Amino acid sequence: MKLAIFIFTSIIGIYIGLFLLLFFFQRSLIYYPTNGKISPIDYGLSEMDSIELITEDGISLTSWYKPPSSPSKFTILYFHGNAGHIGHRALKVKPFLDYGYGLLLLSYRGYGPNNGKPTESNLYLDGKAAFNFLIEQNIPIQKLVFYGESLGTGVAVELAQNKTIAALVLEAPFTSLLEIAKHHFPFFPTTLVLKDKYTSVSKVGNLKTQLLVLHGGKDRTIPLKFGQKLFNMAEVDKQLYEFPNAGHNNIHSYNAASKIIRFLSPL
Repeated sequence: MKLAIFIFTSIIGIYIGLFLLLFFFQRSLIYYPTNGKISPIDYGLSEMDSIELITEDGISLTSWYKPPSSPSKFTILYFHGNAGHIGHRALKVKPFLDYGYGLLLLSYRGYGPNNGKPTESNLYLDGKAAFNFLIEQNIPIQKLVFYGESLGTGVAVELAQNKTIAALVLEAPFTSLLEIAKHHFPFFPTTLVLKDKYTSVSKVGNLKTQLLVLHGGKDRTIPLKFGQKLFNMAEVDKQLYEFPNAGHNNIHSYNAASKIIRFLSPL
């Protein structure tokens, strides 16, 4: 009897301990920045310039920018995922530069050389600063494409609401971070714990633009069903590309860039 009580209390203690770890360190589980000074030249993007964006709350964001080769070309505002830094997206975005598109690789606060702490509300401020910069560069809103990758899809959807941009491209999107947390931590009350929720599913109804969703069939981080659900909720002209053999981080290896360019070309 004593052994049973000991085992039971030990299990409860471990559960509570894990719950507390999840609560207090959740943002360390969500955001995995790589820090340090980076240059576009070091990542094969010599055509891009390093710029400084200033957010509403006074944070300086070192990001990379190249204007479009002509007024007829689109400019892509790229919202990266939760890990690494913008230099790690060089191979993914190079085809767009080669095609003549403009590109702003936004680096969030807390990533690369940037100060500050990444949170949902803070990343929205970062995205707004990037959008405002492009408007100040006299890029017509009808020539803007928002491209969100993984966690960045939550930022892209938030910023795209009620904007008549040319298109919204979402790579490995999710319905909400809460649903992803429930998927990976089914035995924890994530509804009570999670601070950053990124509820894209409640926002896609506010889209006023073309939508392209790309998702890997072997994605274990954000399974395909979440991208499909978000896609189905959107009431706009839309396309879904499923890559049966792709995981979470290698869609670009399956010629995704050419599919995106093909999608954008007639717009």
